[in-house]
Amino acid sequence: MGEIEMNRTTAADRWRAVAAATGPADRAAAEAGVRLAYRTAGLAEPERVLWADSPLAAVTLVRALADRGRSVRDEVRTRPWAEERRRLHDLLGPAGWAAHWQATGAHLWDRTRGLAERIRAGVTEAAEAAGPAAGTGGPEVRLLLLDAVLGQHDAAWLAAFDGYGDRLAGLAAVAGHAGWWWPYEHAVVVCERPVALHRDEAGRLDRGDGPALAFPDGFALHAWRGMAVSAAFLSGLAGLTPERIRDEENAELRRVMLEYYGYDRYLAASGARHAHSDETGVLWRIELADDEDVVMVEVVNSTPEPDGTHRTYWLRVPPATRTAREGVAWTFGLLPEAYEPLVQT
Repeated sequence: MGEIEMNRTTAADRWRAVAAATGPADRAAAEAGVRLAYRTAGLAEPERVLWADSPLAAVTLVRALADRGRSVRDEVRTRPWAEERRRLHDLLGPAGWAAHWQATGAHLWDRTRGLAERIRAGVTEAAEAAGPAAGTGGPEVRLLLLDAVLGQHDAAWLAAFDGYGDRLAGLAAVAGHAGWWWPYEHAVVVCERPVALHRDEAGRLDRGDGPALAFPDGFALHAWRGMAVSAAFLSGLAGLTPERIRDEENAELRRVMLEYYGYDRYLAASGARHAHSDETGVLWRIELADDEDVVMVEVVNSTPEPDGTHRTYWLRVPPATRTAREGVAWTFGLLPEAYEPLVQT
């Protein structure tokens, strides 16, 4: 591996750790980064730097700052960001830039951007649920979230720019020591980092016994293998019964229940009958006295998971399904005779 490739790998690893960092911020270092970012942008340093324990608390605090002045996000983040990208693109050329991005920021993009969107959605949902008591509503929160610089969740871009000049040094310093921040003319609000972050082997938010992402003040996101769920839903998983699973109308939540409960256990507890099997999978039928049959096809994904295992799926199919091929074909909107997969997935 050449020196350039080693530097890229080092930068990507360093910023991957930043993106996943939890625990108390280094407030002094973050505030120094804020002031450097303002000076670099040609702005006077902010008069005040205030701290919040979560993005939700931050937008509430921002709204209460009547004398904060206008947002300077464009000057502090957007313009220098765009200029540095243009400079680096010109320096490396189109092909060189593409290769550089793939070796640095591309590996972090989906994780950081996806997580940022989940946080935005969680903040907006919490504000809407609180209603007037929170002092702000969903629409206003969404606008305030547009003023935020994403700190550690800007790690993908910061990894790409690492080592190519110091124009973004202030932004990098804040990202390395704190969470999101809101830059205004006269005041800045900086957010603490999460205190807990739980992901599965694929990098998705995932935890069955508590919040997958949590901040110091209790603001949290709950998820199961990447799917957003409520705290109340997770707390009910320990007491699941086959009847509760069958009664769930939301297909995605039912899938979560089945994964938690265990498909084998569910089929055994429900008195499932092995109805048919062929090269596409196994058809199971649960005969109910007061309802239509529950029919499921068991299939194995030929594409391995990140840990090398092959995931088994149970697909709910119409009660009239008689063969495994018919059931799998139905999930693709095909007739059984038309279902001829080159590779089963």
